[in-house]
Amino acid sequence: MSALYLVRHAHAGWTPDEGRPLSARGSADAQRVADLLQPLPISAVYSSPFRRARDTVAPLAARLGLPIDEIDDLRERELGTAPTDSFMAAVKATWEDPTLAFPGGESNAAAQRRGVAVIRDLLDRHPGGQIVVGTHGNLLVLIIQHFDPSVGFALWQSLTMPDMYRLQVRDGQATRRRLWQPSE
Repeated sequence: MSALYLVRHAHAGWTPDEGRPLSARGSADAQRVADLLQPLPISAVYSSPFRRARDTVAPLAARLGLPIDEIDDLRERELGTAPTDSFMAAVKATWEDPTLAFPGGESNAAAQRRGVAVIRDLLDRHPGGQIVVGTHGNLLVLIIQHFDPSVGFALWQSLTMPDMYRLQVRDGQATRRRLWQPSE
């Protein structure tokens, strides 16, 4: 059985630049992510190319002496130019209609296909292994949804920055468990 640790990036102050760094809180949480995962027999660390995702798994990779392999297809789903003033309404619309793509954006269905293709490839590369995958909220939930179609917008809404789920995969079936407990 393989185990994937899907890690949503830690907090980063919002700017339109995808290269934005973690905030001070996000950097502290990245250390907590490392604390939680360091005792496990992690054999590889992968990440979205976006800085906030990479920086979230970087402390763990450094502690384990592992490189971070960036995979472009672990990037966030691009929402595009939604014809609304409400970000939340636009995101909800993409979950209600997985084929909906706003101008310049990507549908949830397309993002899920690319995300699941990465996961399948990683499972093939690391049979029976335990690997960390640094990514983003929408893509993380879309990957989980592939294995459990009952999840969707409500799970996305419940995510924190960071967040972490373990997917244990055997014969194409997966069980999931949330590992992250936000500190207050």
